[in-house]
Amino acid sequence: MPVRKVFFWLHLAAGVAAGVVIFIMSVTGVLLTYERQILAWAERDTRSLPPDRASRLEPTALLSKAFEGGDPEAPSSLTLRSDPAAPASIGLGRGRTLYVNPYTGELLGEGDPRTREFFRAVTDWHRWLGAGSESRATGRAITGASNLAFLILVGSGFYLWWPRSWKWPSLRSVVWFRRGLKGKGRDFNWHNVIGLWSLTPLFLIVLSGVVISYPWASDLLYRVTGREAPRRRTEPPRERERAAPAAPDYQGLDEASRVAEAQVPGWRSITVRFPPSPDGFWSFALDRGNGARPDLRAQLTVDRKTGAVARFEPYSEQLTGQKIRGWLRFLHTGEALGIPGQTLAGLVSAGAAVLVFTGLSLSWRRFIGR
Repeated sequence: MPVRKVFFWLHLAAGVAAGVVIFIMSVTGVLLTYERQILAWAERDTRSLPPDRASRLEPTALLSKAFEGGDPEAPSSLTLRSDPAAPASIGLGRGRTLYVNPYTGELLGEGDPRTREFFRAVTDWHRWLGAGSESRATGRAITGASNLAFLILVGSGFYLWWPRSWKWPSLRSVVWFRRGLKGKGRDFNWHNVIGLWSLTPLFLIVLSGVVISYPWASDLLYRVTGREAPRRRTEPPRERERAAPAAPDYQGLDEASRVAEAQVPGWRSITVRFPPSPDGFWSFALDRGNGARPDLRAQLTVDRKTGAVARFEPYSEQLTGQKIRGWLRFLHTGEALGIPGQTLAGLVSAGAAVLVFTGLSLSWRRFIGR
């Protein structure tokens, strides 16, 4: 069988098998394009403070005042920002965020619960087809396999697109849209043109999705760069959240926060995770950007009892595989390149949905009828 025919049937089989799931991931990807900006706009009233301010409260005092009224859910994180007009934010498990005045400890509210719930539901469909906690592993396996199939589609699609003749009559149907086409001709034209112009960003988005979906793909990334992958934590995050004490112990948090602020001059946000590690260390994530640039982030671990730095890991000291993994995470959403990158990712996701539609339409005509 000719090589081109092998690639054709591989392309067709992968598209038919995973087309519906790829379509769902593409549409939800479009809906998530400007999640960061939409949330900031929807919660603008809780993200700005009046101009007259005193000195900031220490983290322990801030948390104590914020929870004076009591909350059944223990905090999972605290984020402080250098912007004097920005509130502190307290994470409460998955999806809930309390905004707090960092100068008085006054609760400013939870932002916009409806908008957050919408994006949380869309994210659930994007990651595991909206499956509940009991069947989430199955949903994740399906989306992971579909990402892998999509990678095969991108690679084989480029091979099939490659013209046998580089003369304009052969190229005009595969490099730009043509007017007046209907049915099979229109679908073929759209499928080839969109596939061509979205090839590079689509490849990065799908490749990053595969690395995110599969531990073996992430481990392979480290091995390719010449190092072994870091050992993963065996305890799932959900179990750690359940194990959090009803009355969190903030011993050493204030001193550790001062150490963290001094460690990274020019920081814009500092996030500390709760509860502290069982071996007695506070873990901080420090960011000099907007949260979507791995090269502007650093990890810091501080001893609770002594206030000494136990480990400081800036971007420059990370493994090459770890650096690439960090960039792939934010190239997947386009956030690493700011709003232009997000816009490109959204357009490519929309194009992927059209690719699925035209591909399935062409397959339908081939097997079922015209």
